[in-house]
Amino acid sequence: MQSKDTTGIHVEGHIKIHDPASGEVFINKRNAVHYENISIALAQSIANSGQGFIYQMAFGNGGTAIDPTGIITYLTPNSSGSNASLYNETYTKIVDDRSSNNVDPTRNFVETRHVTGTNYTDVFITCLLDYGEPSGQSAYDNTTNNDSAYVFDELGLKSYSSTGQSLLLTHVVFHPVQKSLNRLIQVDYTVRIQSLTGLGGV
Repeated sequence: MQSKDTTGIHVEGHIKIHDPASGEVFINKRNAVHYENISIALAQSIANSGQGFIYQMAFGNGGTAIDPTGIITYLTPNSSGSNASLYNETYTKIVDDRSSNNVDPTRNFVETRHVTGTNYTDVFITCLLDYGEPSGQSAYDNTTNNDSAYVFDELGLKSYSSTGQSLLLTHVVFHPVQKSLNRLIQVDYTVRIQSLTGLGGV
């Protein structure tokens, strides 16, 4: 009788959003994984189909609702449905450092990290929003308008698609963080792909 391998694969992620100049950490938490879309992306990638790989990081401002007393309600991350998206995407940045569309591949890139003998490999993505980007941002991080396009409270990783129909692979919702001219914002995003035997956290 032929044996069946039932080990399986587990995917999890973690984000750190910080200002590399001041050292201030704004967000440090896990994210939701869209398993249907990531299974498609992984299959496309290992089939060398020219798509499916991590291509861009998307930012949005629709992940929370704040009432007049300041209480924040966090919406559930979108992690089902092949056409899932951020609640309100307001900015994207290419992080694929092999793409000619990436204007700063030394500070916006994707790399793999593996320790020999372990049963997991990390995909590490870093994305820097420089002082001058996005255009149209406020001068200082003192806005009282949490609906501003660049007061981010959600982000996700999206795959490359040759047809323009990129897939949302991960989604995380967090308390609002303003991007303004006076601060850098760097996102360090780790996606761990691991065998279900001997799980270890990111």
